[in-house]
Amino acid sequence: MGTQPSEQKRRSVVLLSGGLDSATTLAIARASGFACYCLSVDYGQRHHSELRAAAVVAQTLAASGHRVLRLRLEDFGGSALTDASVALPVDGVRPGIPVTYVPARNTVMLSLALAWAEVLGSQDIFIGVNAVDYSGYPDCRPEYISAFEKMANLATKAAVEGAALRIHAPLIHLSKAEIIRHGIDLGLDYGLTVSCYQADAAGRACGVCDSCRLRRAGFAAAGVVDPTPYARATAGKFADE
Repeated sequence: MGTQPSEQKRRSVVLLSGGLDSATTLAIARASGFACYCLSVDYGQRHHSELRAAAVVAQTLAASGHRVLRLRLEDFGGSALTDASVALPVDGVRPGIPVTYVPARNTVMLSLALAWAEVLGSQDIFIGVNAVDYSGYPDCRPEYISAFEKMANLATKAAVEGAALRIHAPLIHLSKAEIIRHGIDLGLDYGLTVSCYQADAAGRACGVCDSCRLRRAGFAAAGVVDPTPYARATAGKFADE
């Protein structure tokens, strides 16, 4: 990690949702020697437990800064995460793009991170997208990340003047189990994170949404005890056990 003051470290912007993947990404960026400026986005998702978890994770991992931006993607709807009239799938992960896909979410968030990176004089953005154990979202694919990086280096003053920007996606080719093992090696406490699409006010997970299933399967495959608190109503009701 080094002993140099954070202001002398290379700055990075880390997109931090408060979930397992983004927390691991922050731990990786920090271990790589970056001064990490975390950006969370309140985009009108179903609950705020994940955002509260993001604040705890940022503080625990000694982030150099943490900001939460408020958007209103629920005004558009189009996703089970932003439109209460669209039911969340709870019957298991299925092929295809699920209704939990939020149109243009990663493009919006990366654009906001790009703007902050320019202000900070940062040439590095970290995002916790994964193309292995994930829900099939098109904006989690390697070709998408590559395309956004190319666009960013065409669109920004810093890049045009020679400060090329890099989008880091360190989890993109890892399984959920590999991600968890890596985070454990870095000392990350996954009990601080919230991944559930419909966590309750206390941050307890439902256990049956796609995100919960992928997370639980990852801990099982990694041979690591799952520290996730589950709502009492889901106890004994995991369909995949």
